[in-house]
Amino acid sequence: MFGTKKQNVSGKQSLIGCGAKLNGDLIFDGDCFIDGTIEGDVSTGDSKKAYLSISQGGCVKGNVSVPVLDLSGRIEGDVHASGKVIFGASAKVTGNVHYNLIEIAAGAEINGQLIHEEAAREPDSLKSYAAEPSSMNEVAAETAR
Repeated sequence: MFGTKKQNVSGKQSLIGCGAKLNGDLIFDGDCFIDGTIEGDVSTGDSKKAYLSISQGGCVKGNVSVPVLDLSGRIEGDVHASGKVIFGASAKVTGNVHYNLIEIAAGAEINGQLIHEEAAREPDSLKSYAAEPSSMNEVAAETAR
């Protein structure tokens, strides 16, 4: 939508085809495309760049926890998206949506709460390290004084 295209960097792709039905939880890495029905939770492994697309005919009856979600189908459960959620015009969610960034097309239906959550922050140990002069230019400037 709006000229953005998803590029698969990892090369890992999963597909639940049209007419397929999966009973149980699905854990994936990379990109996952759901055109069928899943009765169970959908989540990613440790991947922070995983992408889930549920087409207009796709349905998940369970909770969804992914970094990026592109929904045109249905989800009957809570959604947790640490990165971005894109709801197409035919998207339908029955459950709460926890998101960092959200894009909603006219016609999308959300029956639950929209709950904004900030992106994960750097640990304090990394912040203090970043505050120290790290580039050669900064070190050179310090020694020239």
